[in-house]
Amino acid sequence: MIWDLVIVGAGPTGIACAIEAQKKGLNYIVLEKGVLVNSLYHFPSNMTFFSTSVNLEIGGIPFISHTDKPTRKESLEYYRRIVQTYNLNIQYSTEVLGVSKSSDHFYISTNTITYKSTYLIIATGFYDNPRMLGVPGEELEKVKHYFDDAHIYIGKKIVVVGGANSACDVALETWQKGADVTMVVRNERLYEKVKYWILPNIKNRIEEGSIKAYFNTSISLIKEDEVVIHSPEGEVVLENDYVLAMTGYMPNFEFLKAVGIELDSEDNIPVHNSETLESNVKGIYCAGVVLGGYLTSKLFIENTRHHGSIIIQHILENKI
Repeated sequence: MIWDLVIVGAGPTGIACAIEAQKKGLNYIVLEKGVLVNSLYHFPSNMTFFSTSVNLEIGGIPFISHTDKPTRKESLEYYRRIVQTYNLNIQYSTEVLGVSKSSDHFYISTNTITYKSTYLIIATGFYDNPRMLGVPGEELEKVKHYFDDAHIYIGKKIVVVGGANSACDVALETWQKGADVTMVVRNERLYEKVKYWILPNIKNRIEEGSIKAYFNTSISLIKEDEVVIHSPEGEVVLENDYVLAMTGYMPNFEFLKAVGIELDSEDNIPVHNSETLESNVKGIYCAGVVLGGYLTSKLFIENTRHHGSIIIQHILENKI
């Protein structure tokens, strides 16, 4: 079977692309290596979005939440309802392993079968690829790059690495549940754009000493029961049960390069036409936050949800 379009990734952007393809009568399939909106599913269980529900809407379906800023649970329900409403063609637990091109078609090999398609959209986001610390001991089970729930950290000594939104959220939530929290921040202060309802709280907790914080500091070694850090005052050894490395995430650059997409030398932004979102590989498009490269704070659901309509319009123009 030859598909008009294969979409890689069933996140909000991939769903938006699928909706547009379906409306325009394209024969498409979405390949998702995990579950529906896999990244959102792996967000912290108590997470609240910075964006309002209105700015997360896609497919013309209203997003109704209890407050202006929806929760993870509400977003999962919303996107599930969209997929059911449109009866979108999504294949879950299907990981794309490689892409090759022959003549006018792409061959997309997966862990199950190979798909043949005329066009390809990559909407894989960045949340699946954490920025590693690159220090000895990072492979220990006590080191977490994703935060789930604060309950397991009650009564534990934890180090939270980072000074942006995720790190501040995690530090506050674990401290509130009874963890002994120390923050290790490589910069001289917390990120200035931390959520406005979080920043004063975390600053106050640090100032009063409830949460300890080392600035201009980095981790150099992680042991089973200790963490060694380098601070302006010199080397410090901390007793430790868990390291929560909230250091951010990035797109799968190796996958992008493997399919032939070039990356700019500075920020690893995929080379693409800003008006059509087609990459340097004719017939392959990039959509959503994957277009941000290392600049993951520049693109969000709310300012990329229109990518589907742009891409599908260009595909239709090429087909005519």
